[in-house]
Amino acid sequence: MIKRVGIVGLGLMGASFGRVLTRNGYEVFGADKSSAVMDKALLAKAYTEPLTKENAPLLDLLVIAVFPRDFKGVATEYLPFLKEGAILSDFCGNKRIVTNAMRELSALRPDLVYVGGHPMAGREYSGVEHSSVRLFEGASMLLVPVTENLFALSDLKKLCLSVGFGEVVVTTPENHDEMIAYTSQLCHVVSNAFIKSDTARMHVGYSAGSYRDLTRVARLNPDMWAELMTDNRDYLKGELDRLIASLNEYSEALGAGDEERLRALLAEGDRIKREIDKR
Repeated sequence: MIKRVGIVGLGLMGASFGRVLTRNGYEVFGADKSSAVMDKALLAKAYTEPLTKENAPLLDLLVIAVFPRDFKGVATEYLPFLKEGAILSDFCGNKRIVTNAMRELSALRPDLVYVGGHPMAGREYSGVEHSSVRLFEGASMLLVPVTENLFALSDLKKLCLSVGFGEVVVTTPENHDEMIAYTSQLCHVVSNAFIKSDTARMHVGYSAGSYRDLTRVARLNPDMWAELMTDNRDYLKGELDRLIASLNEYSEALGAGDEERLRALLAEGDRIKREIDKR
């Protein structure tokens, strides 16, 4: 049973997770490289005690919520101090790079349980000051087991559901990265490119829900998203190329004034959306 949780990285995701855990009675030990973030996170009740090498052996679960490329370095720092059977997880946006690091770390500490994690939740704002106890309500939690330990995986599922996640999906690193390229990373590319139109600067008074929904995630952390997209470029570029080809069909129909072709393209998209929503 998971009772004590450590969180390294108290940004939007880490702090939100810490806040919902403390609200639900878990002991939470927090760490962040910024002392200012630590102060804000404490005020927000994102942790109950600072995480140190002295109290790390108490943890049942350690979640590392940093950029994927930083995961291995941070995990290595705490690895020697975790107790046997503790679960090492993460909140990173790509999984192949993280699970590869977990496999390397398991050679040093085979007695630990390694499970990648990725909450399907977020906001267009980053940082502890935008964290929320409601961020994960009804959201999906993706789990990517590296260690085959059904008891630990069951405990992690129970924890996620107990703090408000709507469902837990167990997947592979490859499937995770392929799906996230479409459902998350491509959406950020499209939104970010869409807002670059000169017309965007004149939209006030002419826009409603469609504009708001499409442009929400144009606001992002460029450092983080550039890293995520580059490390997942094989899957993301494939999705982007398919989208560009599809957009070209609409452009060609408009250029030719081919209303029948345009109607067919629009009807096809409408049909697919309705079929997906029925599932």
